[in-house]
Amino acid sequence: MVEMTERRERILGIVVREHIQTAAPVGSTTIARRHNLGVSPATIRNELAVLEEGGYLTQPHTSAGRVPTVKGYRYFVEQLMEAGGLSPREERAIRRQFHRAGWEPEAWMRLSASVLARIVHNASLVSAPRAPQGRFKHMELVALRDRLILLVLVLRDGTVEQRRITVEQALSQEELSAMADRLNRLLTGRTRHEIAEIVPEGLPPVMRQVIDHIVELMAEVDERYAGSVVHAGLEHILRQPEFAEAARAAQVLRFFEQDDLLAPLLAEVAWHQPGVQVIVGGQGRWRALRNYSLVLAGYGAAEAQGAIGVLGPLRMPYERAVSAVSYVAELMSGLLRELYGAA
Repeated sequence: MVEMTERRERILGIVVREHIQTAAPVGSTTIARRHNLGVSPATIRNELAVLEEGGYLTQPHTSAGRVPTVKGYRYFVEQLMEAGGLSPREERAIRRQFHRAGWEPEAWMRLSASVLARIVHNASLVSAPRAPQGRFKHMELVALRDRLILLVLVLRDGTVEQRRITVEQALSQEELSAMADRLNRLLTGRTRHEIAEIVPEGLPPVMRQVIDHIVELMAEVDERYAGSVVHAGLEHILRQPEFAEAARAAQVLRFFEQDDLLAPLLAEVAWHQPGVQVIVGGQGRWRALRNYSLVLAGYGAAEAQGAIGVLGPLRMPYERAVSAVSYVAELMSGLLRELYGAA
């Protein structure tokens, strides 16, 4: 096993940062010329060889410099990465954009994706802020005509659903409002599974019919939002030299169509992983990501949470990506706390 001395760590950090910036192999002469290490190019070459032996670097061609391996990137992220924070000017510009977006979580999602893609010059991913399951907040029943009524369902995360229901006999608006009041007291704060389990005996058939529709609507919302992922900046990732070949470009396009892969990953980060997470090369169980890196963070309030992040090739500007994702996630969390606090 290679001992990671202070000098080797410094050289590895230089190679990673230079390669991220230039996409070219990094040689000993470049390192000696641009960085004052106080040693000769020959000593740097020896250290590069040791790092290659340890699996941190690889040499694409015998006459070329070195590039980081997945192991090298992971070591950089875990041990060497420094905060490359956004400037106060950038932070002010981002806050102004969110202020202009109003109080619409969907608009915040789209804006977050756009902002991150532009800052990091890679693709971005944002999942909708959701509870693990939707919880009932309020409902209304509105008489339309004859036996047709309108069910308006509001969930705690702000989702609003409507459905027209045909009942067996016409009911007045007063009767419907009284029924809605009773159901609001019975169902408030419950998930669809809890609602299905607590329906008391002896309810009028029309009331049981309304409850069945509420459970169906909540199931549809849970399923729909479980796979709701907004992304932006695909053009940035396709400009990277790693995806210049048509086959690689087609691969990344297919990847962004796989919500069944992205949604579970984002859900796990949203609900189970605190702080910013950096996934380099799939890291075991995310084998479909072996050619990519992800920088992700959860955001939200107690009522609902989502995940936000950027995706790019292994050669990603990790330091800037981590700072940008962290800042936008904190901003989104603050906005959602204000939104739910005002509800």
